[in-house]
Amino acid sequence: MRALTWHGKRDVRVDTVPDPKLHDRDDVIIKVTTTGLCGSDLHLYEVLGAFLDPGDILGHEPMGIVEEVGPDVTAVKPGDRVVIPFNISCGTCFMCGAGLHSQCETTQVHAYGTGASLFGYTKLYGQVPGGQAQYLRVPFGNTLPIRVPDGPSDERFVYLSDVLPTAWQAVEYAAVPPGGSIAVLGLGPIGDMSTRIAAHRGAGTVIGIDLVPERLERARRRGTRALDLREYGDDLTEVVRGLTGGRGPDAVIDAVGMEAHGNRLASAAQAVTTRLPDALAAPMMKHAGIDPLDALHTAIDLVRRGGTISVSGVYGGAIDPLPLLTMFDKQLQLRMGQANVHRWVGDLLPLLTDEDPLGVDDFATHRLPLEHAPDAYAMFQKKQDGAVKVLFIP
Repeated sequence: MRALTWHGKRDVRVDTVPDPKLHDRDDVIIKVTTTGLCGSDLHLYEVLGAFLDPGDILGHEPMGIVEEVGPDVTAVKPGDRVVIPFNISCGTCFMCGAGLHSQCETTQVHAYGTGASLFGYTKLYGQVPGGQAQYLRVPFGNTLPIRVPDGPSDERFVYLSDVLPTAWQAVEYAAVPPGGSIAVLGLGPIGDMSTRIAAHRGAGTVIGIDLVPERLERARRRGTRALDLREYGDDLTEVVRGLTGGRGPDAVIDAVGMEAHGNRLASAAQAVTTRLPDALAAPMMKHAGIDPLDALHTAIDLVRRGGTISVSGVYGGAIDPLPLLTMFDKQLQLRMGQANVHRWVGDLLPLLTDEDPLGVDDFATHRLPLEHAPDAYAMFQKKQDGAVKVLFIP
């Protein structure tokens, strides 16, 4: 089959690789019909190479048609249409029972002290072959795949793999009171969808902050008060307070994470790490890594006293410093973590109707053959051509 594979920093290629095979009795093989390019894939493209091997298959946002099932699989059958969550959860352990599927005790990666395994996402999360490919082996065939109806296009459902549950959890964790206010930092796929979900769930004031003109205009078309970071700069906090009764928003979502602009020292440290041999880079990132924290510091500054910060952007630094004095003084609440995909499916599926209240049908900005994936990664990283959400057709 053809699959998108990692070969080094900013070097991904579509190669011919062996087809996946059933391994366990409850495995499923799916033929991938649509698969997404995620903002967190850019961390593999740029920063996390120390935890990848050449030839690793990337991607964690697939959906498709069941091709083959193991002898113990009864929940799906060949021909069924399914979406595959990005986190690999058994559905039966204590953590899954508590709705914390991203902490699944069956697939935790104990060698690195991390949570549930992820498709296509480094040794830190199990080094499981990913979904930017023509076929994918899916474990836990009775509990992991999400069955979706035939009929509507893939774009109606593919975002159940990551974008929708991640954005829904970000808003849930933000705990915006009815009619309250929320600011979203970063209007990439997760930030953009978070503004839509916040408005849908009753936020009275939804503010989006970014510095890419196309992303700002896209958010404005959906009714978000979009602010250009380049325009307001150091005055951003006062401007946001002016839109929120002088106090600041009730909640802020950091949908940026380690790709934040602004901190040259931390960005330089990341760049140096990516140039080290893996034998040195991996332990440095595990024990002395540092992220650009500009987005998180901005969130701490913006949010009102007693407010909530919800972090959906990925961070990877082991020694990231936080302004705990300010956080304590402002009596802030902070929630974060990988999305627990299956926890939110019941909330989201009823919204994926012809009425399309969240605008999923036209959410993608680019639909490309998988063979174009290397160029798409470069375009997405450079924020060119209005790229917000890229879907690949294998």
